[in-house]
Amino acid sequence: MKILRRTLGILAMASLPAAAQNQLRAFSDSVEQLSQKVSGAVVQVFATGYALGGDDEGSGTTPAGVVTKQRSTGSGVVVSSDGYILTNNHVVQNARRIRVQLAWTPEASESKSPLMRSTLLEATVVGTDREVDLAVLKINPSRELAVLKLADSDKIRQGQIVFAFGNPLGLENSVSMGVVSSVGRQIRPDDPLTYIQTDAPINPGNSGGPLVDSNGDVVGINTLIFSQSGGSEGIGFSIPSNVVNSIYRQIRKDGHVHRGEIGVTAQSITPELAAGLSLKQDWGVILNDVDPDGPAGTSGLQPGDIILALNDKPVGDLRQFQNTVYRLMLNDVLKIGAVRDMDRFEAEVKVREREDDPFRFLDLVKPEANRVPKLGIIGVAITKDLAAVLPDTRKPYGVIVAARAGESEYSGQGGLKLGDVIYAVNTVPVSSLEALRAAVDRLKPTDPMVMQIERGGRLLFLTLSE
Repeated sequence: MKILRRTLGILAMASLPAAAQNQLRAFSDSVEQLSQKVSGAVVQVFATGYALGGDDEGSGTTPAGVVTKQRSTGSGVVVSSDGYILTNNHVVQNARRIRVQLAWTPEASESKSPLMRSTLLEATVVGTDREVDLAVLKINPSRELAVLKLADSDKIRQGQIVFAFGNPLGLENSVSMGVVSSVGRQIRPDDPLTYIQTDAPINPGNSGGPLVDSNGDVVGINTLIFSQSGGSEGIGFSIPSNVVNSIYRQIRKDGHVHRGEIGVTAQSITPELAAGLSLKQDWGVILNDVDPDGPAGTSGLQPGDIILALNDKPVGDLRQFQNTVYRLMLNDVLKIGAVRDMDRFEAEVKVREREDDPFRFLDLVKPEANRVPKLGIIGVAITKDLAAVLPDTRKPYGVIVAARAGESEYSGQGGLKLGDVIYAVNTVPVSSLEALRAAVDRLKPTDPMVMQIERGGRLLFLTLSE
């Protein structure tokens, strides 16, 4: 049968005009060259950790309350020659140990590099963004690594050929080809993030791998699929590279991500809305509300203003408006073109930190001074000044979990999470880092530990054990 198919393929090729055969060979050669260029910068990520059975982040097959060891694999892409790697947050979430397998290349083999196919390098998490599902890892290679460039995803168009690289179902260094199905797919109506949709086959294990264009540049990071079978059904989604680039730069600089806003709420203009408000246009974005003390308000914008353009790019609906603002970094200046009562005007608005971002205090953290080693966290004590920039907490004191810092000596009930506020350890109030460390250090290995914490605005008791 294989011989028959091969023979039919040769006959079909032979029946093509010479010019068509040359074009087909040229296309095949270009795809081969692109694959060789990209594959050297694609890695496989192995993560090992613990999860609580029955938890949303657990496997769903383990009885509730049982802590189990979990292993996950995914993909990543090298974006700097000294070892910075992008992947999905869900690939490394809850991981206690992360290792990265570099791609084998003929050049590495010929130079007798120690970084051969079977070499696994230890990786550390520089920072994560759970909201967007991105993580930045760092390895320490003994040579310069092949890297891929992040492209301008605003230039991607529907129908363009793209390639998905990664390790689907653990099959390392695989490539699949497809087209861009949509350039701005909004999965949830209230989600400001839009994705690149592609029909390039993406399967479990591709998560964190790059979606590249015909130049071999990264236009997105593959993150999820819609599937009824569990495998690829031609509906895959990638985080646009412009969003990825913004998050990557922030994490490299600060170790975390700042969320920006300009102090407005808005909605798309519909024909019904335009008719009811006697608007002269039935497209664009109208401002519902403007914080008078926020960046937009102090720049002169008012409720009822119609937004026509952001940074000289036309804005047709709320999705475009939200996506543009979402990608901005703190202190960026957004140029807004608007119309009010038939008069067009422009305003420059400086981006501020989003008020509901629970981690905007992280710039106050000094990792070594703020570590609580036995809990494996970096904490920040609530002070009067800090309380002024935080969401309302249930008590005026406590220690906020700002970041993870190595392995905890304690486990149970899923452990502490970013943003948790610790109020007490075994009924002993905790008002400072020193008090938290002392309360933990006093416990004997056989003693129980019950923390009173606040999570998501609710108080709860968290039971941990060594």
